[in-house]
Amino acid sequence: MKKQIGLWILLLLMIFLLSGCSGQPKMKDGFYTAETAEFEHGWKEYLCIMVKNHTIVYAEFNAKDTSGFIKAWDNAYMEQMSVANGTYPNEYTRNYAAQLLHSQNPDEVDTISGATNSGNNFLKLSKAVIEQAQKGDSSTIVVE
Repeated sequence: MKKQIGLWILLLLMIFLLSGCSGQPKMKDGFYTAETAEFEHGWKEYLCIMVKNHTIVYAEFNAKDTSGFIKAWDNAYMEQMSVANGTYPNEYTRNYAAQLLHSQNPDEVDTISGATNSGNNFLKLSKAVIEQAQKGDSSTIVVE
């Protein structure tokens, strides 16, 4: 009898753990965007995610200038930064987004040498955008 009770308790514990009852609210399906409050060196970074079935299935991290031009499209900047830092926006923005898609957790995203400032911004933006997704609030959040 004690074995049966123990098995039932173990079974219930496993069901509880596997059901994702981690105390964290689940993300709601939709698109969510966070952006930095200020332009830095002429660029404002942003992160847009798409959540489906409580999982991030799409992530775009980039920066735009005041006219809306995307940093990863700036070939002259790419060449200059690549030589100076060993990376460039089209590379590191995709890397950060891919890491988030893989881990689903901003705390598991590693910063990239040569793009540390953007990595720190990505961490802030990803935490903010995930909070928005947990609330189901699709308004763009501005992060200091």
